[in-house]
Order: sequence, then C-alpha cells, then structure tokens
Amino acid sequence: MVDISHLVKNKLAALVAVFVLATGLVAAVSAAECSVGSGPDDWWILYPDQSPASGSDVIHPDWVLDALEDKPVLIYAHLGCSYCKPQTDAVNEIVDEYGDDIEFYDISADGSDERSEEVLAAYDPNGGTSLVPLTVILTLVPGDDGGADVAWHSTEEVTGKEWIGEYIEEAIDNHEENVGIWDA
Repeated sequence: MVDISHLVKNKLAALVAVFVLATGLVAAVSAAECSVGSGPDDWWILYPDQSPASGSDVIHPDWVLDALEDKPVLIYAHLGCSYCKPQTDAVNEIVDEYGDDIEFYDISADGSDERSEEVLAAYDPNGGTSLVPLTVILTLVPGDDGGADVAWHSTEEVTGKEWIGEYIEEAIDNHEENVGIWDA
C-alpha cells in the first residue's frame, strides 16, 4: 500500500502558500490605490509639492464638506471654450457612468457662480493664477489619528475619461471604506 499522506500535506502546504501570497498581493494593490502624499499623482491632504503653499492646510468650502458626508465629490470648473471641450466631454461621460455614486458640481469659471472663486482658490494644484479646466476629485482616506481625512486631487489639464475614471473609482472605494470613521 502506498502512503500518499505526504503528497496531500505538500499540496495543502502549496495551496496555503498561494492563498497567503494572493492575500498579500491584494493588500499591496489596495494600499497602492490609496497613495496619500504630496507628489503629482498622490491623493493630497495638504497642498502638494508643486504648490507655493506646499505642506499647508487646505480650507475646504463648507458645501464640499457637506457633500462628502454622503459621497465623494467631483468638481469641474470651466469655461465654455473649445480648449475645455474635450475635458467637458470626458467629465460628462464619467457623470453618466458614476453619477449615482458621486456628488457632481459643474461650475462656470466666468464669475457667474460664486463657488468658482472658492474652488479655484482652494484646489488649484499649482497655486498662483488658476487656470481652467480645473477638475477636482475629493474623498476620505484614513487619517493618522484613527479617523478619516479629506483627500483631494486636481488638475488644470485636459486629462480625458480614463484619468478621471481611475481617480473616481479610487474615490468611491476610499469614501466607502472611511466615511464611517469621519468626524465631519
């Protein structure tokens, strides 16, 4: 009679090793998605490296904080110009796709919407003179104190749907994970 118990033990050990490795990879991918820092691709809590206000606190408008209680926020401040059109089209596609999962603010940057000055002052990634189109995405991330912090990312460039979609997906995931520990 052949003893196959050592074969079963080896296969079981291999399966456990694969499971442990897979769990570690999933955790690493999840951690990479929520990259909080001050670099150009990070989620920012403070002003990012490229800003003259680098490292200082952001004063978030109350209406943004109120909206974050329920959902991540997408703000799009722009003019009706031809330069903005590709980003406007991309934002509209994202809103069509994720509209139930995000709070969206379409803000005219021509001065007719009083919120435009607040948005341009608070979320210009480079500081100084704000340019449009300004696309801002806000969410909640784990904070150092055990609660959640407001994190944001913005750009004045025409980025397209893929870039916006990646940040929106992360924003939705991060918000769902952290809204319960946020003390607005």
